[in-house]
Amino acid sequence: MTLTAAARLDLRLETRDKDRIAKAAALRGMALSAFVRDAVLREAEAAIAADAVVVLSGPESRHFLAALDAPFQPNARLQKAMRAAARLAR
Repeated sequence: MTLTAAARLDLRLETRDKDRIAKAAALRGMALSAFVRDAVLREAEAAIAADAVVVLSGPESRHFLAALDAPFQPNARLQKAMRAAARLAR
């Protein structure tokens, strides 16, 4: 597979850190740049996923689940919008 670089990322490392990363890449049978790209993308996905997670306390969780189980009750503004949409659809 041929990749065309769309952007570059330069990184300054201590020599011992680069050597350690190069050794790990070699152990995986990967080019250094591919190993670094894969590792960084995995970490980026983990950071993004962690930011998207919402943690609820016990009471918050019960309240949320109760709201999901409750029958749908449109408020006045939504009822007005639904009536307007129905008139337009006629």
